[in-house]
Amino acid sequence: MNPTIALECTLCGRVFVPDTERHVCPDHDGVGGILDVQYDQAGARDAVVDRLDDPIADLWDLAPLLPTDGNAIDLGAGGTPLLSAPTLSDQLGVTVHLKDERGNPTGSIKDRASAVLASRALASDQSVITCASTGNAAASLAGYAARTGLDCCIFVPADVPEGKAVQPLVYGADVYAVDGDYDDAFSLCRAVSEQRNWYDCSAAVNPYAVEGLRTVGHELARQTHETVPDWVVYPMGNGCGLAATWKGFDEFVNLGIVDDRPRMLGVQADGASAIHEQFSPDSDEATDPNATTQADSIDVRKPHNARKACRALDASDGATVAVSDDEILDAERTLGRTEGVYAEPASAATLAGLQRAVDQGLVAPGDHIVLVVTGTGLKDTASARTLVDGVEHVPHSPDAIPERE
Repeated sequence: MNPTIALECTLCGRVFVPDTERHVCPDHDGVGGILDVQYDQAGARDAVVDRLDDPIADLWDLAPLLPTDGNAIDLGAGGTPLLSAPTLSDQLGVTVHLKDERGNPTGSIKDRASAVLASRALASDQSVITCASTGNAAASLAGYAARTGLDCCIFVPADVPEGKAVQPLVYGADVYAVDGDYDDAFSLCRAVSEQRNWYDCSAAVNPYAVEGLRTVGHELARQTHETVPDWVVYPMGNGCGLAATWKGFDEFVNLGIVDDRPRMLGVQADGASAIHEQFSPDSDEATDPNATTQADSIDVRKPHNARKACRALDASDGATVAVSDDEILDAERTLGRTEGVYAEPASAATLAGLQRAVDQGLVAPGDHIVLVVTGTGLKDTASARTLVDGVEHVPHSPDAIPERE
């Protein structure tokens, strides 16, 4: 059964019956009136509470809460571990856990969104699915398209990292590197989709992308129901991931499954900090309007889901910080060397943001923190290469290997 009962405009509150693949409210120009999916969750509590302490197999454990009409394209998304981080905890003076999304089928958290989007596309007899992406969503959607036999066309910025461009090609997608940045890729994707009746899965506009991502919040609520974290730290590009995580956790509180909610800490790069500037306009942190960022997954200058993100931040009594690329890359190295977690720069931004929040006194000593590690470092080895020394070439002799202290 599909629990969806309505689509509500995030700007004006106008409500639509979800009988079509409507994505935006027609009362606003462009994509300003992005829609939010509303549910009738009567009976959903029983589907979850009896299994609260059971291992989570994948996101389809939460099928009664997902808008897929019983269709479930299974590639193994979700069910990711919550890892303790004892070394980081000691260094920062707080208790740190990592919600490790690197093990999703295409290596990033975006697989949760693609699972729902591809399921909806298949159920509604779509033939071509598409999205604009900085990289991870492109690979993810292409993987799910291959799984379902759907045709897939992807639009990415011209400077997308090679690893993120190659992955969707391996899955058989057509990949178009658009001259310009993410906004240019998004506008071209939207124009082509409207002209050719392709199913646009871009997280910037398709409301059902958030619905897949909100399973992160559901899983965190299950995994931390005995000790709810004080803060969940999430990297923000378009803002839909943070909004989705909050929505999922909040739903479990409203269902009476957990008793408390975390605060959300949104982290952006100095070179793409529009949501931070909107939510924290009086921040003492100076951001350079001409800056760029190597954290390509959150390199979004005009985030279409900023309103959803700011609503989640406000509802959770949350906060935002912006961090430099130097801080992000240092955090990427720290995650690897302290906890054995190889994360892409956007994921490492959460640790950089936590460090900034601790230094500012925003996060208190002893607080319980969850960092959402959204993607694997294997997505962008070029940035990691700048952090480490090169391979040491040695002759074939034991004497060439130095003694270890």
